Amino acid sequence: MSHVIGLISDTHGLVRASVFDALAGVELILHAGDVGDGVLEELEAIAPVHAVYGNTDPIDPRLAPSIELDVGGVSIHVSHGHELGRPTPEKLLAAYPAHVLVYGHTHRQLVARADGRLVVNPGAAGHRRFDLEPSCARLTISGGAADVALIDLA
Repeated sequence: MSHVIGLISDTHGLVRASVFDALAGVELILHAGDVGDGVLEELEAIAPVHAVYGNTDPIDPRLAPSIELDVGGVSIHVSHGHELGRPTPEKLLAAYPAHVLVYGHTHRQLVARADGRLVVNPGAAGHRRFDLEPSCARLTISGGAADVALIDLA
């Protein structure tokens, strides 16, 4: 059995219409912080949402400092990344033992693999900043292995 999980970050109060197509059919959405008003409610229309707070989020009981879960035998850690200063794959791999590490904060898409582990920044799904295209990702877990696909939301 395979599991498909939506990964999204840095919405800053904006859920683009393209997110609904990009994440259609996922069983769970993991939000890596800087959520903004109304976002969790909109994403809940797609699938259940687990979210962490980012450096711009107010205190909200629905947002956790980090998320640790196991899906299909694969451990997943989600945090915004700002807790590490400037998050890098190396810093995340050193700080958290999970198989899959999901973060945001930098607004830059990133997929890195190291020693059978996966580090993913789905990019920023909200308002465009810098020269970066909005994006999110789909994480597929099958047979105890994880793979990810970045999705352009522009």
